Amino acid sequence: MTITITDLGAIGDGQTRNTGIIQQAIDTCANAGGGKIVIPAGRFLSGSIRLRSNIEMHLESGAELISSLDPADMTDFLKDLEAEDDNRDTGWEGGCFLFARHEENITISGSGRIDGRGREVFFEDETDGGSHESPLKVRGFRPRTSFLEDVRNLTVKDVTFYDAAFWTLHMAGCRDVLIENIRIDNNDRGPNNDGIDPDSCQNVIIRGCKIKCADDCIVMKTTAPMTKKYGPCRNILISGCILHSRSSALKIGTETWGDIHHVTMSDCILEDCTRGIGIWSRDGGRISDIMVHHVTGNTLRYRDRVKQDSEVVVWWGKGEPVFLSATERAGVSRIPGVIEHVVMDHLSFSCEGAIMIAGEQSAPIRDVRISDSAFLWRKQGSLYPDCLDEQPSARGVYRHKVPAVYIRCGENISLEDHVSITVDASLKEYITV
Repeated sequence: MTITITDLGAIGDGQTRNTGIIQQAIDTCANAGGGKIVIPAGRFLSGSIRLRSNIEMHLESGAELISSLDPADMTDFLKDLEAEDDNRDTGWEGGCFLFARHEENITISGSGRIDGRGREVFFEDETDGGSHESPLKVRGFRPRTSFLEDVRNLTVKDVTFYDAAFWTLHMAGCRDVLIENIRIDNNDRGPNNDGIDPDSCQNVIIRGCKIKCADDCIVMKTTAPMTKKYGPCRNILISGCILHSRSSALKIGTETWGDIHHVTMSDCILEDCTRGIGIWSRDGGRISDIMVHHVTGNTLRYRDRVKQDSEVVVWWGKGEPVFLSATERAGVSRIPGVIEHVVMDHLSFSCEGAIMIAGEQSAPIRDVRISDSAFLWRKQGSLYPDCLDEQPSARGVYRHKVPAVYIRCGENISLEDHVSITVDASLKEYITV
């Protein structure tokens, strides 16, 4: 069965709410055993859309599916989530645009785009000294672009996600996932507008994607409520992506309540990122068997907001190409967890911050090998290296001479087989080798 939403009366003027018509099309197909929902060319405003099993939502060329920013139009997915988890406080904001829970065989496809309208919740208040590099400020309600929980056989391909107000593609407890050839084009100063978040997911392939955002581009994690229900995050394959982020391009953590293992990241290009490859252990989970191959690009330090009130918003990271961190959160006495069995090779970076591998006596980082790689420290941004950054943690950001390689509480850490470390004249006074 194929249903084109305009055949049911949908109006693509960018102002008329089409929530009921789109949901009617989905429910009709699902009740008939499955089918395709076609979003044709036009600008279709909608509130929350609940995707169901055996449905393909296809956006044709010229189609825009636009998220409402009215809380009354949006499903508060936290209500059901908290009910299932004994009212566990997740710390998440409620409300999402595309929503699914306990479904299978869902596809989002096509050459159209999904608009999260982040430009209407982010704003410039000129408190960054005129650099226009710091995180923007936030006002009003901002829903996730998607929250897809416990979906088996999920495919997202070819579509563009545009200007997310909060997390873009949040997959929680999903199995057998293919994310292919999508574009995520977010504001690269917008707080919390992550690209792709596999949370306690298994058997995930992410390939051929181009992602721009302020927060992490692709970040694997095990949040407390999701890992409790769905177990570890494992068997993740990421390849052939082009990534730009003012946080981390390729990241594991910081939410690590459950284990994360068997992850391969390869053949990616990172452009003007705050951090390149990052692994955070904070909440007790074991992170292991991580492989990173053939990643190239550059990392640099961006300016933070000038402190003019009690709220200071800063970027996490100071231009580190590789960052592995196992340490306690601020105000929390909890052993972070384990990072071990990490192999990286054929990395090529221009960078401004340290290769940082920093554990604690209670949580050493073990068995890390970097080989056949080249790192060049050269001036790229407007600031000079003068500190180390372990946010979010009890250590925070602190003044420190910046070495090319910083290792603390590491066991069996090796840089071998043609690892080149070069400091350009522009940073000779600031980077120690």
